[in-house]
Amino acid sequence: MQFLEDTPHINFPSPEMVQEQYPGLIAIGGNLQPQNLVRAYKKGLFPWFSAEEPIMWWSLDPRMVLNPGDVRIQKDVKRLLRKPNITVRLNHNPEAVISACAKQPRPGQDGTWITPAIVQSYTQLAKSNIAWCLGLWKEDQLVSGLYGVKLGKMFFGESMFSRIPNGSKALLVWLCTHWNREIALIDCQQETDHLKFMGAKSVDRTWFLQQVAQLTANKKPAQP
Repeated sequence: MQFLEDTPHINFPSPEMVQEQYPGLIAIGGNLQPQNLVRAYKKGLFPWFSAEEPIMWWSLDPRMVLNPGDVRIQKDVKRLLRKPNITVRLNHNPEAVISACAKQPRPGQDGTWITPAIVQSYTQLAKSNIAWCLGLWKEDQLVSGLYGVKLGKMFFGESMFSRIPNGSKALLVWLCTHWNREIALIDCQQETDHLKFMGAKSVDRTWFLQQVAQLTANKKPAQP
């Protein structure tokens, strides 16, 4: 594990560094400046920490991923997306989407890793269309959201929330079906029952890092 300096240009360590006590923890420190977040994602790293902790950078093994063509589409989700008062908007009020993700209750978790600094940095990335914030709007009310980072043909999912049944599922389906030509693989980070149900699967880190290198450079992906 490496301790990072708070500099405008962070040189992140290899994501395959072994940390026996905290598997997957690669580095601590640095900052959340947008350009450094992009460098981290291109190395297969992502930030994950609590408000009272230093910034921690992770590369998990195994890694949960979703091929857009494997997404599970339920009838209830189709019906929701077809409702005339429901619209999906990309990077419309990204700060509201990310802030709502921070407030989403999560079983077994106290608080959130989506700190004000996270909200600020990813909102800034969204203004450059590097972060993608999808909002499900019921007329003028934001009822569900999803955000992540889009680099090349790779989408690094970060968080989602929903205030209505099937809202987050609908956004994931919309991302997979409307942007399947632009996205070859979605990084889901950690395994959850929800993501497994939606069609995601675990892959080993070596394969994942190979895909990150290829897809962020817009090269053809390989099959796991």
